[in-house]
Parts: sequence; structure tokens; C-alpha cells
Amino acid sequence: MYYYKSENKIFISEKEYKNMKKISESEASSSREIIYLLHEIDPENSRRSFSVTDPSLAFLNKEGIHLLQKSKTKKTLPSWLISKIIERKVKSINTAYPNWKNALDSPFPEQWRIHIAGMGDVGGTLVTGLRLLGGEKISKIGIYDKNINHIKRWEYEINQILSPFTQKKYPEISIISEDKIFDCDLFIFCVSVGVPPIGKEKNDVRIAQFEGNAKIVKAYAKMARAKNFKGIFAIVSDPVDLLCKAAFLESNKNDDGNLDFKGLGADQIRGYGLGVMHARAAYYANKDPKLRHYLKLGRAFGPHGEGLIIADSIQNYNEELSNILTEKAKTANLKVRATGFKPYIAPALSSGSLSIIATIMGDWHYSATYMGGVFMGAKNRNTPTGIEIERLELPNSLINKLENTFKSLRRIL
Repeated sequence: MYYYKSENKIFISEKEYKNMKKISESEASSSREIIYLLHEIDPENSRRSFSVTDPSLAFLNKEGIHLLQKSKTKKTLPSWLISKIIERKVKSINTAYPNWKNALDSPFPEQWRIHIAGMGDVGGTLVTGLRLLGGEKISKIGIYDKNINHIKRWEYEINQILSPFTQKKYPEISIISEDKIFDCDLFIFCVSVGVPPIGKEKNDVRIAQFEGNAKIVKAYAKMARAKNFKGIFAIVSDPVDLLCKAAFLESNKNDDGNLDFKGLGADQIRGYGLGVMHARAAYYANKDPKLRHYLKLGRAFGPHGEGLIIADSIQNYNEELSNILTEKAKTANLKVRATGFKPYIAPALSSGSLSIIATIMGDWHYSATYMGGVFMGAKNRNTPTGIEIERLELPNSLINKLENTFKSLRRIL
């Protein structure tokens, strides 16, 4: 291995970088700061950076669904580096991204500035949750919508949410112009068009929205590139997984329409749709003693809709029970629609507000992150060294399901 020091940061690689100053292993091992592992892998199918939580993740040459599975492969690394990995002080950097140095910055500001585009039912409910629960870490929330009355209404209403006789902090809500959308640490895309009216639903309401929402998210992705946006690009609109991929590809196209990967890193983009699918599974599990173990032992994987996988238990996986929970969670939105209302409150809060707050707090939550060309929903958290995806010892039957979902998402986009 090669050891380097540049701008007071320590880098390690398996190949030689001639434009960096070499140092000894002894000097590298004495550092108390984050260690950066450099590797080069196709950006279209890999992240720009991530947290190295196991030696098997060092110097990856391929990414995919295996990121969810605990590895049995033993990788030989110096003992001091393994100790750093255990301490969560090692970050992997993909130098195939031209702007890879942007990933050296910390993902954790002291106070987060959040901007939201789209102040319809979902955006308004989401910002309500952030106002009530995010005061500890959120300093300001900017809201934008093409309908000026939407943002005026929500600016009036949300700033008037206040608990009397308390020192509790509440983030200030302000109206922003479109050109200021990316002057923030975290951008939330809540714009949605083509939502089927009640009674006009197809089998998967979310897919019906893809074409219209994709056009809009692509425009914002181009804007993020132009602004050299370095924060988190969060997508809450349906279908989140496919919109994430559309935003990633569009942001990384040059003026000729060719991919150059000078836009958003794959690790900057997250889809927030799986949180409510877990919550729906938990809702039904709580009603049935045979399913109640899901509340403590279960996991949710995959997209917000078709391809969703609910595992009843990660310790004693039961495919029949898991299929029951999956179907209940997947069709729960249609149950709400059958009452004559659009199902947006639980998604806006469970997938949106609560999961986004968990992200900025560095807590475990459900969101879609990049895995080998697909934005795949799974339990993960944001750490000072990047995204950490939960890795489990999964049974073969569950792995096969995950692989099928992974392949299905790859075929779509």
C-alpha cells in the first residue's frame, strides 16, 4: 500500500498517485484524524464516498446489493488500520469522480439550513414536523413553491406553531426565491405532479407519477450542478428510488448531454420513502400476535412501492409471514384512498420529517442510498466518515428477493 499526506489529511491507496507526497506507514498510523482510503471505480455504478465499517469494504472494486450482507471475506490490512475502522475513523473516496475532493468535507454542520421545494400536502406536513421536532439541529427552513399563495399560507401558519412558556427552540420558516434553493445544507424535493385523483388509481400510484416528477427533479439536479451544491439532495416525491437515479444522472451530464460526473456525488442523493413502509408494516404487525415480533426484529428493504421487501425477522426469517406483511404495507396507501382521502400524512412524517431529522442527527433510519447503480432503501445512518449501511447475516431466500428487486430497479432506469 501507498501512504500520502496532503492538506494535513492522510490518504492510503493500493495504487500510486504521483501528484501526492508519500509518507511512511509509521507517520500515517500516528494520525488521530480521519484516514481516507483512495480507490478508483466506475462512477456510474458506485458512490463517491462512504464510511468504511469493515475491512472487507476497503478498496472495493465493485458495489451492489452485497453491501447489505455481512462479508465472510477476510481482507489483510495493518492492525492499526483495522482499529481505525472499528473506531469509525476511515472514509473511502472514489477518485474516479473528478470532484472527489468535495467529499473530504464533513457532512455535519453544527446547525442545518434546510430548503424545501414544493409546498403541497406533503411539503406542508413535512415542514410542520421539522418545525416541531427539529429545533435542536435545524437553524432555518426555507420554503419555495411556484404558487405564491401556497408559500404565503405555510409561512403564516408554521411560524405560528409555538409552545407557550418554554425555552424550546423552533426553526424559523422563511420564503425563498428559486435562485436561492441551493443555498443550504439539505435540499428537500417535495414537488409532485400527476397524482391520480381518488377513484382513478392504477395498481401502483407511485409509478404513475414518475414521468412528470422526473422532468422537474432533473431541472433541480441541473441547478444543483450549476450551484456546485455540496449538501444532501433529498427526494420525498414518488417514486423516490427512480427519481434519485434520474437526478443523479441528469446532474452529471455536461452541456452535450454526456456523463462527466462533475455534478452531485451518488452519496449526496437520498430517497425518503421507505420510512412509511416500515411504519405501515409495524402498524399491521401490532394488530396480529403472529406478526408482532416485526416491531423489534424486522427490517424493510427496497423501493417505496412495487419491489418492497418486509422481512418479519432478521434472526428467524419466515417467508410466509414476511410476504403477508409486505403485501399489507405495499397496499396500505390504497386503504386510505378507499376512505376518500389521499394518503400523505404518514409518508410526509414517517418517511419525511422523522427520517430527515434522524439523518442530520446521525441516527439509524430508512432511506434509499446508492448501491451499484440503484438507489436501494435500507437501514443506514449518516456519520462523520460518510454513509454507513447496516450489514446483516441474511438467509439465501431473502438475498434472492433483494437481488430480484435490485435487478428490477436497474432495468427501469
